[in-house]
Amino acid sequence: MRSLFNRVFFAGTRSWLWLVVLILALDQWTKQLITARFTEFESVVIFSVLDIMRLHNTGAAFSFLSSASGWQRWFFIILAFGVSIGILVWLWRLPPRGKNILAAGLCCVMGGALGNVIDRILLGHVVDFIRLHYGAWYFPVFNVADSAITVGAGLLILDSLLQPRKQN
Repeated sequence: MRSLFNRVFFAGTRSWLWLVVLILALDQWTKQLITARFTEFESVVIFSVLDIMRLHNTGAAFSFLSSASGWQRWFFIILAFGVSIGILVWLWRLPPRGKNILAAGLCCVMGGALGNVIDRILLGHVVDFIRLHYGAWYFPVFNVADSAITVGAGLLILDSLLQPRKQN
């Protein structure tokens, strides 16, 4: 059993691509659940600091460029595909062993980017639905893909901090 675990999760950097598929599936499944059960702006309180609220975002993080005239949709689609291709090349060039944190981080970023690009292509906007707040403070509404991108960025930072410093 341990051998199977090691082959699936630590067989090499390219083996982390399963994480992209998992993120895509979870992201699209949760967005489908939300769109089937909520109208835009409808919300329900889950905890005192967490709501589920369906919003449509035509921009990027924190609704950046959401008020633009529509060109941003295609810009973000091209950007997401470009980043994903770059990540695939980066993964392909990584050594087969020893870079699991980096590979997992890259796959999280790619899965999140592709999850949101699917929405942009099919709907013209991204479906966001997780709203965190405390008192009068509200964090911008986000989704599973955004969470994966954030976790991926954190793993990339962690990987860079754990790398030994090169001597000049």
